[in-house]
Amino acid sequence: MIDVLVADDEHPALDELAHLLRRDDRIGEIHTASSGAQALRMLSARAVTIAFLDIHMPGLSGMDLARSLGSLAEPPAVVFVTADDTRAVDAFEVRAADYLLKPVRVDRLRRAVDRVLELGGTTAPSDDEVLSVTVGSSVRFVHRSDVRWVQAQGDYSRLHTADGMGQLVRIPISELEQRWADAGFVRVHRSYLAAVAAIEEARLSGGDPSVAVGSVVLPVSRRLLPAVREALVRGASR
Repeated sequence: MIDVLVADDEHPALDELAHLLRRDDRIGEIHTASSGAQALRMLSARAVTIAFLDIHMPGLSGMDLARSLGSLAEPPAVVFVTADDTRAVDAFEVRAADYLLKPVRVDRLRRAVDRVLELGGTTAPSDDEVLSVTVGSSVRFVHRSDVRWVQAQGDYSRLHTADGMGQLVRIPISELEQRWADAGFVRVHRSYLAAVAAIEEARLSGGDPSVAVGSVVLPVSRRLLPAVREALVRGASR
C-alpha cells in the first residue's frame, strides 16, 4: 500500500478526491492539505508516493509546489488534478506523472495510480519526450519510449503504444521523424514511422517489403529500403 497527499483549496473537491482514493485498495494513508504551503510543510515532514495537486491554489500554487519538491529527500510523483485544461505543457516541465481534469472519474484516477506504480514512484527520465494527448475530458501523457509505431493522418499523427491504444496528436509525422531519429525511430513508409526496437520481423526482399511490429504489419516503401536496412543493422549491433 502507498501513502498519498491531496492538496486543494476547495474543500468539496478535496473531500471528493480523498473519497475516490479510499476506493482503491492500494492506497494507504491519505494526507490532505487545503493550501500549497500546508502541503509543502506536510511533505517536508513525511514521505508519500504520490502528491495529487490542484494547480490553482492561492499563495503557493500547485505548479509552484511541484517545482519545489526536488529539494525533498524523497520527492513524490506529482499528479495534477485541475479544471484547467491549458496547463499540460507546464506540467511536462515539472515532469508530472499525470494530469487529470475535474470532475475526476474513478477509472481515470486508478489509471493515474497505475502509471505511477509502473514508473516505480518516479517520473519518466528527462530525455524521454512526453506528448500531451486530449482524450475526452482528460489529458493523457504519452511517453516517446512507449510508442511502438506512428501513423500519419494529415497534419496529425496517431501514436500506437503497447497497450494497443492509438492517440492522436497535432504533429505531422515528418516532424516526429526528425525529432525521434536519434531515439531509434525510422520512417518505413510515407504513412508510417516505427521504433526499431519494436520491429520483430522484417521482410525486405520480394514484391511487398514490410516490417512487423507485434501483430501489425507495416509496408516499407522501396525508396526507404536502404534507410530501413541501415536502421535495423544499427539496432541489432547495440
